[in-house]
Amino acid sequence: MPVRSLRSTEVNVPETAFRSGGFPAMEHTPTPKAAWLIVALLFMFMVINFADKAVIGIAAIPIMQELRLSPSQFGLIGSSFYLLFALSAIITGFVADHVQTRWVLAGMGLVWALTQFPMTGATGFGTLLACRIALGAGEGPAGPVALHATYKWFPNERRTLPTAVIAQGGAFGIIMAVPLLNWIIIRYSWHWAFGALGVAGLAWTALWLALGREGGVASNDPAIAAPPSRRVSYRKLVLNPTILASWCASFGANWGLSQALSWQGAFLIKGLGLTQASIGLLGPLPAAASVIAMLAAGWYSQRLLVGGSSSRVARGMLGGGSVVAGGVALLLMPHLPGIATKITLTTIGLALPSVILVISNAVVAEITPPAQRGALLAIGSAVGTSAGLLAPYVMGRLVEHAPTALEGFTGGFVICGVIMLVGGIIGTALIRPEREAMQWASEVPQTAAGAA
Repeated sequence: MPVRSLRSTEVNVPETAFRSGGFPAMEHTPTPKAAWLIVALLFMFMVINFADKAVIGIAAIPIMQELRLSPSQFGLIGSSFYLLFALSAIITGFVADHVQTRWVLAGMGLVWALTQFPMTGATGFGTLLACRIALGAGEGPAGPVALHATYKWFPNERRTLPTAVIAQGGAFGIIMAVPLLNWIIIRYSWHWAFGALGVAGLAWTALWLALGREGGVASNDPAIAAPPSRRVSYRKLVLNPTILASWCASFGANWGLSQALSWQGAFLIKGLGLTQASIGLLGPLPAAASVIAMLAAGWYSQRLLVGGSSSRVARGMLGGGSVVAGGVALLLMPHLPGIATKITLTTIGLALPSVILVISNAVVAEITPPAQRGALLAIGSAVGTSAGLLAPYVMGRLVEHAPTALEGFTGGFVICGVIMLVGGIIGTALIRPEREAMQWASEVPQTAAGAA
């Protein structure tokens, strides 16, 4: 059946089903300038999001000293951030399918700000734990909801670059926050650092309410608009091999990310013997490398897709291979001497897997019906970030019980490397978006196709 005939039916099958197997690429009107304003605002959103996450790791040693926490206790605080993270991501993802993302994002920004201010006063272990749990609940849906809002402005083959820009907003959040927050911690105290983030959250919320708008790509494109009866069952979506493989690779990348957010500062100070002041310079290195990796991968992936390459190559093999390479770097780190070498390998090992955080969301969006996309992105975020429930605490236990702090840290990096290696191999082998989309297209009742 000709492509035009298929596109004229009311079948809710993603556009990938009609561009694989040698069909010509689709033509689209230029992206409106308003779309890139939304991307810029959501970039700022992710900057604050990751600054909120990173502050606990920047202030790790001062917090442990002031509150007299053991490494296991501090690891528990790091993991507590993810206690409600996944559940909140899933619930809010379903909400975002029925409520304008403009209001969902504004509510999240307000929650972030309000959970930071209790840290400015007298703080104990319980207060810190409770605020990190509440902050995690507010930040859990951040990535998927921000991308869901973005995808309302961009068609499928133009989503990789804006996805990369928003995703690397997290890296910029660390690059910008680490020196600034570290300066505040040294000059004033770690309490003031949390307060500064609260003010930033309030400022962004006000800006978003003034300028944020809802896109209309999904509802205006007849190729992807469809009635609810044409949805794919959630059971079929969450058990889909391509989606599961992208989540496995993301799990490995998120293990390294959550571990670094809680422990990178302590690794530099207690593991390598550097000073608190050095965190301002060396702490952002993995994030800076992530910016380069994500932007380069996003640009190259989009170039491959526009040039006619399959999504398996442009997204699956590129994303999964990056996680594999990061895992290999972390596995090599304990066996090579020298502080500079260890910093280099941990930087590479933490930066390269960030590519999958761009790729996996684009893959899920590619094969998921628009009406269900917000929920699937949220479920994927929940699966991937569930690594944070374990990674910080596992590292804390290893550091506490190892003969030396460095041995504990290297043990944690080895575990992280193995998890990345396994997840990356699964992603490289099984992410095949065209196959899934064509399978779902073939399952559409013949009567619907015959209506063309």
